[in-house]
Amino acid sequence: MENLKSDSVVIIPTYNEIENISNIITAVISLPQRFDILIVDDASPDGTANAVREMQQKYNNRISLISREGKLGLGTAYITGFKWALKQGYDYIFEMDADFSHNPQDLLKLYETCKNEADVAIGSRYVSGVNVVNWPMGRVIMSYYASKYVRVITGMKVADATAGFMCYRRQVLETINLDKIEFKGYAFQIEMKFKAFKKGFRIKEVPIIFINRTLGTSKMNSGIFGEAFFGVIKLKLNSIFK
Repeated sequence: MENLKSDSVVIIPTYNEIENISNIITAVISLPQRFDILIVDDASPDGTANAVREMQQKYNNRISLISREGKLGLGTAYITGFKWALKQGYDYIFEMDADFSHNPQDLLKLYETCKNEADVAIGSRYVSGVNVVNWPMGRVIMSYYASKYVRVITGMKVADATAGFMCYRRQVLETINLDKIEFKGYAFQIEMKFKAFKKGFRIKEVPIIFINRTLGTSKMNSGIFGEAFFGVIKLKLNSIFK
């Protein structure tokens, strides 16, 4: 029985990911380096949490599950996961989607970057051109220029400010007041990067290829983009007048 604990945990928020969850867990578990997994499920009515429990029986202590009582938002799912991971003593804490838009193999690159070069490693779609597959052109343009907009307003030298494929050193999450993180959707990712930037942490982007989901339903909507657009201005103003 394997009892050795990893120094790394991958947090995967889920809502109705029954078509992907078993495969994404298997893909992460199968990597040559050990990554533990925390699933934060928002009461998925499709049985995602039950599928995770079945995988727990198979992989013993590699997988943890937090089941929440409703759909509470991406940002709060990650905050819940961050706090749990810090209490468990993990040194490297990852964010990753369940739908294979983020290639599990790229966890290895993010880990090496965070361990050797940076405090925050970003799996970036835009640091070396536009590396997005199977997205509608309108969405690519919106996402790309959203990051340009964030860069202009905040001064962060980050090409993919809305990226959700990340590795944080534990010191970053210990330093940021997680109870003060305000946003829940797209703007959550911008806010976390901005807080790390303002604290002076080293941020490095790692080029990845982002592939749009083939199974399940996207959670993206216009309200998420609206939160990001106005949230960036609020973040900047708060940092000026704080």
